[in-house]
Order: sequence, then structure tokens, then C-alpha cells
Amino acid sequence: MNPSLFLAALCLGIASAAPKLDHRLAVRWNQWKTTHKKLYDENEEGWRRAVWEKNMKMIEMHNQEHSQGKHSFTMAMNAFGDMTNEEFRQVMNGFQYQKYRKRKVFQESPSAEIPPSLDWREKGYVTPVKDQGQCGSCWAFSATGTLEGQMFRKTGKLISLSEQNLVDCSQPQGNYGCNGGLVHNAFQYVKDNKGLDSEESYPYHARDESCKYKPEFSVANDTGYVNIHKQETSLMKAVASVGPISVGIDASLISFQFYKRGIYYDPKCSPKNLNHGVLVVGYGFEGALLDNNKYWIVKNSWGTVWGMNGYIKMARDRDNHCGIATEASYPTV
Repeated sequence: MNPSLFLAALCLGIASAAPKLDHRLAVRWNQWKTTHKKLYDENEEGWRRAVWEKNMKMIEMHNQEHSQGKHSFTMAMNAFGDMTNEEFRQVMNGFQYQKYRKRKVFQESPSAEIPPSLDWREKGYVTPVKDQGQCGSCWAFSATGTLEGQMFRKTGKLISLSEQNLVDCSQPQGNYGCNGGLVHNAFQYVKDNKGLDSEESYPYHARDESCKYKPEFSVANDTGYVNIHKQETSLMKAVASVGPISVGIDASLISFQFYKRGIYYDPKCSPKNLNHGVLVVGYGFEGALLDNNKYWIVKNSWGTVWGMNGYIKMARDRDNHCGIATEASYPTV
């Protein structure tokens, strides 16, 4: 039996309080609001700013410790700055395990050539970074990302696929739009539907809408999907021989919320509690080929202002850090 991933996006109310604000940060707060087009009513702004200031001070402390060699990555303020980590987890994360019937498992080739580093972006397999917005649809972005790569592998054409198509139309397969879904159910929908529309013909709106699929605009299909064994060596072989792979990770920590650059390693990151769907597009290492310098290249769906232009380097070969190899799969085309 193979577990699968389920995302349930919830809304969390935060009790307001009378915050003590740091006037030294007032200018930066106003700049941040302008940059991210944030507007609050009079009652909300005080505690949102208090949350932002707490996050800013935490980021500054982390980066100071990074300069002292205590961390392998830096953090930066971003669009999630006015959210507590609890609120962030409830809105942006939420994958849960479910027992799932057995499916085809990736068969590793003992003679396959596995290069020490690989980046499928350089080979035309990966579309630009997208942004799921305030919609619990990371499952859809993870699914389209790996299907885009497999369609490119088959046809030589890279076409951005429609996450909105999956959000709106895959309820019969068990998905819940912006309230969550299974990556495998997305693959099943495409198979049952005999197609998936392009991003251009069916654009993303970050909200649940009625199904508007039109077969004449279909640009992709699949025949099912393949699961990958829960080891990083198996994931590496699959990435090297197949292309970008859909994975689940623990993205719940505040260090992930404000990740900026470097190899992400946080000892509190769980290898079992998966809550976010992303796309592994390659792997590599920095300097000498040592365990602490190896990383996965991961494409996120939080826009280009997060992380390294929308990407993160996640620690590789460090005991399945953040569960990156726990639930990996790709569609067959």
C-alpha cells in the first residue's frame, strides 16, 4: 500500500491584541505594505504589523547566526511576512497521508547512467515558476509540473498546463479544488478526461470555479502514474532517467516560510509529516561532493519573489530531509 498526499486549506482567525510596536521598523513596514499591495482596516493593521515585526526580527537573528556559520541558508522577508507560522501552515500547507491502492512502481535500471549533477531546466523540461496564491492547490501545480516535463520528453514541445482545469474539474476523482486534492487524483482525472487544457486556454484564477474544460484546447494526456521507492537513491535515479518528479515535503517550518537562498537544512523538518506538493527538477552539490553539500533543486509554486526566484535547494542524502523521497511519483504518457 502506498500513502498519498492530501491537501486541505483552511482559514485561521488570529485573535487581535494590543501590540507593542518597534518604531524603528515603521519605514520598512510601510515599504513592505506598498511592495505587496497590502491594505488593512484600522483594527487589523496593528496586530498584522506586530506579526510582521516579530518575523522580521527572527529573520535578522537567523541571518546573523548564518554569518557565524550556524546555518547553511539565509532567510528574507517576503509576501508571507504578516502571517504567523500557524496561519501560514493552515493556509499554504496541509497535505496528509491517506492509504491508497497499490500502483505501478518505478523500476530502476542497474545500468542507467546517473550523473553527479543534473538540472532539467537547462534541457527545456520546466516551465517558469507559477504562483498558487491564496488557494490550496499546490497538488495541482506539482501534478502539472511533472506532466509538463513528460509531455516535453514525448513531443519536444514545452507547454504550460492548466492548474485551474484541475482545480475546477477533478472533483469526481476526489479532489476539492482550493480546499485540497491528491496529486494522484489529478493524474487520474487527466486519464479519465482524456486530456488537460493549456494554461493559455484555461488561465489560473486562484479560486474555485465551474468546470470549463474544452477538449479542443487539450494539449496533454496521461495513461496513469508511477510511484517511486521511498529512498533518495531511487528518487535520484528517477530524476536522472525520467525528468522532473512530483514530491511531497514538510514545508511547515518558519525557516521554510522565509527561505531565501542556500542549502535548506533544518533539523526540525520532518521526513514523515508531508504537507506541501512541489517539483524536483534536478540535483547537485556545492564544493566537494560531501553529504552536507548535496542538494535537490526544487520548484515551488509561491511565485518568483520567494526563495531563489521561486526555487529552493533542499538538503540531499541527509536522512530523507523533509521527507522529499517519502512520496514521489510521475505520470506515464
